[in-house]
Amino acid sequence: MARGITQDEVNKASDAILAIGENPTVEKVRAALGTGSPNTITRMLDTWRSQLGERLRQLSALPEVPEAVGQAMLELWRLAAGHAERVLEGRLASERAALSTAQAQLAREREHWEARLQAAEIGIAQAQTARDLAEHACRTLDGQLQDSHALRADLVLQRDRLQDQRDQLAGQIQTLRAQLDDNQSALRTERERQEAHIRAVEDRAHQEVDRARQDATQWRQRTDAAERAQRDAASAMQRHRDSANEQVRHLEQDVARQTGQIAALEKALSAARTTTTAKQTASKSLARKVASKRESSKKPASKRKTSNSK
Repeated sequence: MARGITQDEVNKASDAILAIGENPTVEKVRAALGTGSPNTITRMLDTWRSQLGERLRQLSALPEVPEAVGQAMLELWRLAAGHAERVLEGRLASERAALSTAQAQLAREREHWEARLQAAEIGIAQAQTARDLAEHACRTLDGQLQDSHALRADLVLQRDRLQDQRDQLAGQIQTLRAQLDDNQSALRTERERQEAHIRAVEDRAHQEVDRARQDATQWRQRTDAAERAQRDAASAMQRHRDSANEQVRHLEQDVARQTGQIAALEKALSAARTTTTAKQTASKSLARKVASKRESSKKPASKRKTSNSK
């Protein structure tokens, strides 16, 4: 926070700036003092400038000197004072322009700070709302905290039980690790035995493969011979089949011819059977007639024999 400044401090700072040949301005005085608001410094600079003429007149009171020298010194002082006043008026105009610029800047800063203040008030309202919500959340959390204490106690019990279970499991794990070591040792032994057995089996398999290759070569040779014999037999069988087909064709022709002959013979035989049947019927009829005549001829003869005997 900026501290307050006095008129005496502003006067001393302005005198010091004027002593080095520069025009005391609000910015230079404020820089020299290191504090102070522009409005306050402007007001005190105006007071310093209003007192500057009186101070210069006090300084113009010279000791007793010859009148001509005194008049020359007063004229020189008057000219210097006039020049100084004109310089000061020019500087004052520039300072007033700078002051107007500073005031405009201050107005803009004021608007900016008012906007920030309004935003801060809104933020305060929001913070108040957030605080209310936070207080409500705190009350809720207090209730949850009480519940969490009970839950913590329950969790501690569960932790103790789990700790006991972990100790038991640790013992079981150690036992299982020992069993695992034994099993791994047994597995290594078994693996070595299996590897030896596999090597022996592989050796036998290589031998069997060699024998199988030899057998395959022999079988291939026998197969080639069998295929050649099969081809020869197939050729012979084809020739035999062609010959048999030719014979069958001739036989079929003979059978067809004989079938025709048989049909003719069967027709002739049927006609002959019809004729024979008719002849047999006629012969039987004739035989019955002859027999009847014989019977008729036998009866008168028997009658004559009977009468002769008497």
